[in-house]
Amino acid sequence: MSQSDFVRRMGSGGSAIYCGPSQWQRIHVDLPLLCLLAVLATAGLIVLYSAGGQNTAYVHRQLIHFGIGLLVMLVVAQVPLRLLDRWAWLPYLMGVLLLLGVLFFGVGAKGAQRWLEIGGFRFQPSEILKIAVPLMLASYLGKRGIPPQFKHVFFALLFILVPPVLVGLQPDLGTAVLIGAAGFFALFLAGLPKRYLVFAVLLAVCLLPLMWFYMLHDYQRQRILTLFNPEADRLGAGWNIIQSTIAIGSGGIDGKGWTLGTQSQLDFLPEGHTDFIIAVLAEEFGLIGVMLLGTLYLLIISRCIFIALWAQSMFGRLLAGSITLTFFVYIFVNMGMVSGILPVVGVPLPLVSYGGTSIVTLMLGFGMLMAVSTDRKRSI
Repeated sequence: MSQSDFVRRMGSGGSAIYCGPSQWQRIHVDLPLLCLLAVLATAGLIVLYSAGGQNTAYVHRQLIHFGIGLLVMLVVAQVPLRLLDRWAWLPYLMGVLLLLGVLFFGVGAKGAQRWLEIGGFRFQPSEILKIAVPLMLASYLGKRGIPPQFKHVFFALLFILVPPVLVGLQPDLGTAVLIGAAGFFALFLAGLPKRYLVFAVLLAVCLLPLMWFYMLHDYQRQRILTLFNPEADRLGAGWNIIQSTIAIGSGGIDGKGWTLGTQSQLDFLPEGHTDFIIAVLAEEFGLIGVMLLGTLYLLIISRCIFIALWAQSMFGRLLAGSITLTFFVYIFVNMGMVSGILPVVGVPLPLVSYGGTSIVTLMLGFGMLMAVSTDRKRSI
């Protein structure tokens, strides 16, 4: 960034004040966003210690995940936006090839085949597509005018649909929906005409019976039915949501205290350190703790929206905006799932739930946001 980008002309005399970039700008780091992420990660580790049965092994491994994620974020933040734009197709193509690899060589667990294992390291390729798809769409649409023409919308939909179809075959409906939503957000922010939105909604409604009978597995249909009546199978499909709502309700206003939650500590709450970790937070820190976490998420989203609005290129705006909206959907789906207003789909709470691939992928996305933030030219 040249020094002339930091010039303010004052008065009619044309005198100028020169302000060089800050140290954080030189290393392409958005300091407010970094601080908010650090606070969120710290809060997540505190809750994880209790949710994991006070097992420090979870905390140590999560610290490693955050360390790797931080390194990835800082490296990605150094990449100029023009290079991200030029090579956006590469991570998309690699992600699709890895998804194909999962179908043929994937590692199975709990009835699903979602992981690849290379050299003893296991990772979930579908997480990569949550960033690769909006990156690809932002690059494609940013070069073709706003709003997009019909042919551009058609090809954009092809780019969006291929990864969710492959993920749905694993099967992993929740992740497939999130990947599709991430791509759709880029298309929506590019100025998708309203008539296309209306047509898409009508088409989705018409396809619902087909999806219900021929595309969803039995356990997926059961999860949707359980949403409306979890009491019908208390010890089976309804167990997770019943225990989760009990934990949330028993926390009251200020909670039972850190590590003192009965539902989590006595193992009534399943997956307490991953998908249902916010139920642990609600039980031990109450409504106050949930509101503080929600406020922290709101501040992060607000900062990301600010970065998107001030981006200097259409690619930067679409990329930052779609990543921000995807991050919001992560939060909304997890909280809705745990509180019983959405089906259980296995979506972790961002940067709080235990999990390596998810954290590294999210931090990669925030690295791109920082690249957008420090790329813009500011007059001071």
